[in-house]
Amino acid sequence: MPALMLIINPGSTSTKTALFDENNKVAEEVVRHEPAELGKFDNVADQFDYRMEAIDRWLESLNFEAADIKVVVGRGAPLKPLEGGSYEITPQLLDDVKTARYSNHASNLGSIVAHHLGQRYGVPSLITDPITVDNFTEVARISGVPEIVRKCRVHALNIKEVCRREAARLGKRLDEVSFVAVHMGGGVSVAALRKGKVVDVNDALLGMGPFSPDRAGAVPIGGLVKLCYSGKFSEKEMVDKLSKNSGLVAYLGKADLREVEKMIGAGDEKALLHFNAMAYQIAKEIGTMATVLSGEFEAIVLTGGMAHSERLVREISGHVSFMKRVAVVPGEFEMEALAAAGMRFLSGEDKLIQY
Repeated sequence: MPALMLIINPGSTSTKTALFDENNKVAEEVVRHEPAELGKFDNVADQFDYRMEAIDRWLESLNFEAADIKVVVGRGAPLKPLEGGSYEITPQLLDDVKTARYSNHASNLGSIVAHHLGQRYGVPSLITDPITVDNFTEVARISGVPEIVRKCRVHALNIKEVCRREAARLGKRLDEVSFVAVHMGGGVSVAALRKGKVVDVNDALLGMGPFSPDRAGAVPIGGLVKLCYSGKFSEKEMVDKLSKNSGLVAYLGKADLREVEKMIGAGDEKALLHFNAMAYQIAKEIGTMATVLSGEFEAIVLTGGMAHSERLVREISGHVSFMKRVAVVPGEFEMEALAAAGMRFLSGEDKLIQY
């Protein structure tokens, strides 16, 4: 059997796991976890033993030789600002995710599980293009309020993989081309990629940019200040409101775009208004990133789960197609991106960066 790569991608209630060889996906499983059990752990990293039991059951069900595993690749968590690329999972990196130094995010487990399995099989373990890939210029960091610095938080894994594929379609490498790339899922990242580097992005969690199915995006500052000091919300409740309970779900009671489109199909004018408002805000942010690149980019790339929506793509394209060609790549390719990074490492194309 050829060399195998073991891929680990933790989500909030599941862990995507897969085996790849250099050409194909050999096996894949979405290992489900009980939300009630996960909820017992304040620190996501403490879910390790519980999740590993389920992951091990899947691994034991497969027919492969342990010696065939050559590398383990985990999803990268929010970390300190980093250059794009693949990173060795070092003790300092593990300490940062185990203590939730930068974020208490499900992806913290990507490094922890990958390192554990790397030690088990006696092979290198790595992460690639984590959420905090950061090539901001100093100008891009300035917010207008000295106490607040703009951060680069982006769906880097999927965006860079999709743009790498789009570059290949043009007969070029990613570091030879530029794109405005939009990942549209639970959060919406609108990024300016100059020669493969994220030089600006809206910060899809609690930054700026468009609202999404459940996130607030940018809101009028005066109204936000009043809401924060209204006495109705604690700080945690306010963060949850803006990051989990805003956007379409706040207006319509639905966070699933397919359900919203069913409402529109049934003649719900309120649903149509807010659907179009989200598309309008995404298009405005695309325009912002186009100016960051001074109009010098190859295409506007729409990806993520919501790119499956023909209505949403059509609405956004109607606003932005005058600028550049719109390339639509629906879905997310995180597992393939992690496997591609493992292959680049095994082939010697990529060297691991020290964290």
